[in-house]
Amino acid sequence: MDYYWDRLTGNGGQEGQCGWVKDRYGVSWQVVPEVLAELMSDPDPAKAARTTQAMLAMGKLDIAALRQAYAG
Repeated sequence: MDYYWDRLTGNGGQEGQCGWVKDRYGVSWQVVPEVLAELMSDPDPAKAARTTQAMLAMGKLDIAALRQAYAG
């Protein structure tokens, strides 16, 4: 996460919400940890909803915070 986030936002890139960034050329990317799909597709809708709400409040996605929201 950090590697790609830093490379895409460096040299004139811009940080966005929910893991989105624009590189220095204006191309948008979403930097997403692999675990996010697992957390958001849990059969328990409450866990998935907590994860989604946490993600929507973030710029760069924080895996530890996403796991914490998932756990409740």
